[in-house]
Amino acid sequence: MARRGFPRAAALLATLILVLAGGSAPARAQVEVRMWTLLSGGDGARMRALVDDFNASQRDVRVVSTTLRWGEPFYTKLITASVVGAGPDVATIHLSRIVNLAGGGVLRPVSPAELASAGLRGQDYLPRQWAKAQYEGRTYAVPLDVHPLVLYYNKTLASQAGLLDAAGNLKPLDGIAELTAAFRAATERTGRRGLTMESSQSSYAIWRLWLAMLAQQNVTIIANGRFTYGQAGAATLAQISDWFTRGYAQAGLDYPASTSQFMGGNAAFMLNGVWEVPELVRATKAGTLGFEYGIVPLPRMYANASTWADSHAFALPANPGLEPTPAKVQAILRFVAYVSQHSLGWAQGGHIPAYAPVAESPAAKSLMPNALYIQAANDAVYDPDGWYMGAAGPLEAIASKFLPAALYGYMTPAQAVHRFETEAARLVRKRPPRY
Repeated sequence: MARRGFPRAAALLATLILVLAGGSAPARAQVEVRMWTLLSGGDGARMRALVDDFNASQRDVRVVSTTLRWGEPFYTKLITASVVGAGPDVATIHLSRIVNLAGGGVLRPVSPAELASAGLRGQDYLPRQWAKAQYEGRTYAVPLDVHPLVLYYNKTLASQAGLLDAAGNLKPLDGIAELTAAFRAATERTGRRGLTMESSQSSYAIWRLWLAMLAQQNVTIIANGRFTYGQAGAATLAQISDWFTRGYAQAGLDYPASTSQFMGGNAAFMLNGVWEVPELVRATKAGTLGFEYGIVPLPRMYANASTWADSHAFALPANPGLEPTPAKVQAILRFVAYVSQHSLGWAQGGHIPAYAPVAESPAAKSLMPNALYIQAANDAVYDPDGWYMGAAGPLEAIASKFLPAALYGYMTPAQAVHRFETEAARLVRKRPPRY
């Protein structure tokens, strides 16, 4: 009997050990969340770090991230896969594409109850960014950041041009005349370009600046299926073109050439997005930059201080026939909430966090050089709503084909805007696609 009792005693002892160790119940299966992202380079590295940190912080959810090529290749694959039920569980998108993706049936709305289950609330995000994440009254994305157009400046060249104040910062440039005068002074007094920016054909930069300058004049681009900028469209492009035809800026530069011109100390100002901040920080720390730089929000040239911006965001693809279970949705939003709460690290990429408790924290407000332009989030304007709008979208492609032509004399500003409008009209008139 002693022998027969031993296995029973051993089993009881094993059970007791499991109970004391917290292992009395079977372990829950880990939920795997598949994410597709268009983030590469430094942004890709920062997102990988956030994924790794989240995975290490708990054992219930494991995020597996796949990076796809930025731009239209990413969106084409996301649309194609998501509408046939083969898309990822979550994707990083641009908020400027929300009408195209949500309206086209590519994304799944997230209910207030689902957001609440992960501790996510609309009021915890910057108002403009949360509003942009909505489509027809429902939430289709959770914003991660704001990345606006800003003005970088070389303090050495700006000082030579008499453009710095006693503290060594850029004097206020209020109005289009003052900004143009600053570009002229820098060009004439330093022997370098007053301004550099991407300006080659297929460049999105001119479209972004043009849109911002029209918004500063309270002029819309498109409304009710027609173009609404009138004479302001050509006049505003003419103002941009004037900086190039007068020699303050060099026409035809692609993106690497324009940033190299500034980084090499050959331009006093650079108009670009905040995504160039990490490279400037890196070069400064390495001692290879050769000058001290500053950053200000896009100056107020007209009636207000609007600046073009876009935002990265997390969205759930629709995947018809393979809809996520409530447990999967909860796992996805748990990761999204983690990234929101830890987005100060993401801000090191130059981005302004969209999660208000982080964006408004003392740490974010003192983070340099972000603190120099953090208020630009309040003046952000996105591409107008439309299925054809947004990052690397078809209307941007048409704009990048024609608007830069005015900078190097291939067309007059009026001709460039007319050609843009004529070709883009077919998109504006086309019925929004349902993928």
